[in-house]
Amino acid sequence: MASWCTAADKAALAASGLAEAAVSVICAGDARRRLDSDTEDDYTKMGIANATTTIFLLFATALVFFMQSGFAMLCAGSIRAKNVKNILLKNVLDAAVGAIFWYLFGYGIAFGVPGDGNSNRFMGEADFALGISAVGPSGGNDWIWFLFQWSFAAAAATITSGAMAERTQFAAYLGYSALLTGFVYPTVVHWAWGGGWLSSVPWKKEDGDKSLAYHDFAGSGVVHMVGGFSGLMGAIMVGPRTGRFDAQGRPIAMPGHNAALVVLGTFILWVGWYGFNCGSQGSATSAADAVAIGRVGITTTLAASAGGVTSLFLNYALYKVWDLIAVCNGVLGGLVSITAGCAVLDIYMALFAGFIGAFVLFGSSKLLLKLRIDDPLEAFPVHGACGMWGVLAVGLFAKEKYLGDEDNDRYGALMGGNGRLFGVQLLGCVAIILWTCGILGPFFFVLKQAGLLRTSAEEEAAGLDESKHGGSAYNNA
Repeated sequence: MASWCTAADKAALAASGLAEAAVSVICAGDARRRLDSDTEDDYTKMGIANATTTIFLLFATALVFFMQSGFAMLCAGSIRAKNVKNILLKNVLDAAVGAIFWYLFGYGIAFGVPGDGNSNRFMGEADFALGISAVGPSGGNDWIWFLFQWSFAAAAATITSGAMAERTQFAAYLGYSALLTGFVYPTVVHWAWGGGWLSSVPWKKEDGDKSLAYHDFAGSGVVHMVGGFSGLMGAIMVGPRTGRFDAQGRPIAMPGHNAALVVLGTFILWVGWYGFNCGSQGSATSAADAVAIGRVGITTTLAASAGGVTSLFLNYALYKVWDLIAVCNGVLGGLVSITAGCAVLDIYMALFAGFIGAFVLFGSSKLLLKLRIDDPLEAFPVHGACGMWGVLAVGLFAKEKYLGDEDNDRYGALMGGNGRLFGVQLLGCVAIILWTCGILGPFFFVLKQAGLLRTSAEEEAAGLDESKHGGSAYNNA
């Protein structure tokens, strides 16, 4: 029988006239009381940790979901006044349709693990409609993890609306939103974050077979490349707005109607990005969590700043104009560029990530115009191209001390690594592009052939607000 009594304790009890059996029972009872007390302390600590994580993720979810307001303002300001209601309604329905399809299918595909614990490496196959069958990746906080990840799915869906703005049929957009949030996006989530094949890519070494994980901390690839390349497929299939290019293929400017809304949207998105990146730490219950969250916040801030300032001077050097819209897009490009590596790059490297991101944004934007692809919000340059750069930057600049692994296979090629991590990051980019374009390209093509993708020339000329939504968004328009 267990006993926590010392020899002196037992001697004192025996001296009081108690039998040896009685002494044993008393000491065993004291042991049980102490064990019960320790167990209660453990449960209390676990409860506090879960409550803290829930509050932290709920706050991060609110910030990421508030990004929908930022996307709405950015989209509204970047297009012509006659189509504002149309784009705003699409933004609202991204959240609503996305929530339903994330609940029914998306979460299960992304994180669903069968009761036997044997996860499918391509897509999840359990927990559809939140039939939670196993402990979730946030340590038991399945419900709040569902909400946090839904806000990411809604963000991915919203990106595409900007690339197809001002000429897309409303029903086609609803179909795309459901497909993306219910199938395309969650499959990529499973690959990278849900125990799928990208989380453990095997290779052979002299000292035995090993594996290496694709690293995308908050979604430069998983979220932004999926949204950006979906938008690219949509923009190609729907075609440019009427009058966007002249007969020789030269672009004709179609500026947005309200720069103030663009700036407001940019700042809202910047604020929301702290929930996006810092929230991806997943918990806030330890000193290590606190340090990581603070550093992620700093890298996020510096990359955004570097992207905006670089875009300012780049556009002035080329066009002698201090371009407000270019700065806003540069800020967003910097944010996308750091999202994958915000936790594993040195702080000073965040400036470099944002700096290069501005050039990636500028170059990809010019390439689209050269190819006569009309992307009114530069959704592909900001999210698709800068997202790819952000993923590859991890393969180049990830530091050993942040990855917590001394194996040089697992950190950046320019930081002492041997290039294998860069190879896995590149593999992840290729897989995301092939999957996203391979599903959304045919989807948009079928809609186009069925006459369900693009609005009529008359509706486009009149404006979608008047022709589809009962009138202008502005009383004086």
